[in-house]
Amino acid sequence: MEYKNIVLPAKKSIALVAHDNKKQDLLAWCNTHRDTLASHKLYATGTTGSLIAGETGLDITKLISGPLGGDQQIGALITEGKVDMLIFFWDPFEPMPHDPDVKALLRIAAVWNIPVACNQSSADFIVSSPLFNGESSHVVPDYEAYIASRSQKQL
Repeated sequence: MEYKNIVLPAKKSIALVAHDNKKQDLLAWCNTHRDTLASHKLYATGTTGSLIAGETGLDITKLISGPLGGDQQIGALITEGKVDMLIFFWDPFEPMPHDPDVKALLRIAAVWNIPVACNQSSADFIVSSPLFNGESSHVVPDYEAYIASRSQKQL
């Protein structure tokens, strides 16, 4: 796989996701970091997005509920370069019927080399980083080069 450098703008696109037992934790975290989050583009899965928007007043693009495909919607946005980081408060103690979707989302985040926070501590580290509110660059798969090389092999 070939890779390329991309520059993330100062205004990031952030996906916010939480399992049912972690929604209140994410809501409290969003309230703590409301002013910082307000200057970024926010996405969230269904119920989580509605709770955060209602409680904090943050402008959030709400997708469908995670078990109904919201996790996959976020994964697609990551692959399209429309989501720059993932804040996903997941519950390690509760098996979820859509665990394969969760694993797929985390895999896509790793493939596309985006920052991921799975709990309050890691989310705090991310938002306190000097890279959070400034431009930064990172390496991502060069999908165009990948397709071109696959096309050449087919000939």
